[in-house]
Amino acid sequence: MNQITTPPQQPTPVQQKKGNMASHSAARMLAFITRRGARLLTGARSLWVGCQPEMKQRIYYANHNSHIDFILLWSSLPKQMRRQTRPIAASDYWSKDGLRRFLIQDTFNGVTIKRNRENNADPLQPVKDVLAEGYSIIFFPEGTRNLNDDVELLEFKSGLYNLHQQFPEIDIVPVWISNLKRVMPKGAFIPLPLLSTVCFGAPLEKNTTQSKAEFLANARLQLLELKKVENQ
Repeated sequence: MNQITTPPQQPTPVQQKKGNMASHSAARMLAFITRRGARLLTGARSLWVGCQPEMKQRIYYANHNSHIDFILLWSSLPKQMRRQTRPIAASDYWSKDGLRRFLIQDTFNGVTIKRNRENNADPLQPVKDVLAEGYSIIFFPEGTRNLNDDVELLEFKSGLYNLHQQFPEIDIVPVWISNLKRVMPKGAFIPLPLLSTVCFGAPLEKNTTQSKAEFLANARLQLLELKKVENQ
C-alpha cells in the first residue's frame, strides 16, 4: 500500500513578510551595536580636514590593515550618509559562511566582489552598479590587507582609476585610518582599546586625462599626506 506524502508547506506571504521584518530588525540592531562598539573600543575620532560631511555621492578610499577598516570608516559618517554609503568587500572572505554574508549584506549593506577576474567578467561590475544607482562607496585600492609593518601602503590596483574613468563626476575622497594594525592585529577577534583616527582629506582633482600610473601615484600620495595631517 502506497504511503501518501504531504509536500512541505511553503511559507505564506504574511510569514515571509514577518521573517523579513525580523531579519531587518536584527540587522539594524547588530549594525548599531557593532558601530557603537567599534568606536568605543578604538576610541575613534573623526577629522574632516579636506572636506565636510555632506549628502553628496562620493568614493571614499582608504588604507586597508584589518577587517574592521570599513566598519570604522562607515561608523564615522553621519547617519544619513551611512545609509547612502556601501562598503566594498572581498567575497572570498565575506561569503565564506552564512554569518559573514548576513553581516556584510544585511547589517552593513555592503557589496562583495571577486578579486580575480573569472570568465572575462568585470569584477568591478557590482561596484559600478551601485554607483550608477547613486550610492557612495567605501573602497580599498590596495586590494588586500597590508600586513607588512615596514610598508605604509601597498601599491594600488587599477580599480580606483577605472571607477574614476567611468564616473568622473563623483568626488573621490582619501581617508587615512590610523592605528588599526595595533587595534585589530592579525588573528584577533576583539579590537584592543587603543586610540584610532579616521581622517578625511580633500577630493582628488577631477582629471580624466591623467594616465593610470599618474592617477594612482597621486591618489596614493594624497592618502599618505593625510597621515602627516593627523600628527600635526
